[in-house]
Amino acid sequence: MEGDIAMTSRTITRQDLVDELHARTKVPKPQCQAFLTAMLNELERAIIAEDTVKLSGFGNFVVRSKKERVGRNPKTGKEVPITPRRVVTFRPSQILRERINGPRAR
Repeated sequence: MEGDIAMTSRTITRQDLVDELHARTKVPKPQCQAFLTAMLNELERAIIAEDTVKLSGFGNFVVRSKKERVGRNPKTGKEVPITPRRVVTFRPSQILRERINGPRAR
């Protein structure tokens, strides 16, 4: 199964991650599931607390606050207010960007 995740353009599910973790580590699947759940819960907790989550070699998750603004309904052209909200953004590391796009020519 190694390499399947990186080489496909399908949706990767939680179960796919558990299966891959199990295949690579031979740790029982229930423990892999518990580990993945704990990791995702900690990421969620940190994001809700508006902490920046930095995963070296992968990227950063940051909570941004968006102000209220005026949008336009594309069908009718009518202006509508868009309420202020917080959004999570992901910024990939340079290492991940190079793996996706290849190294930049200098």
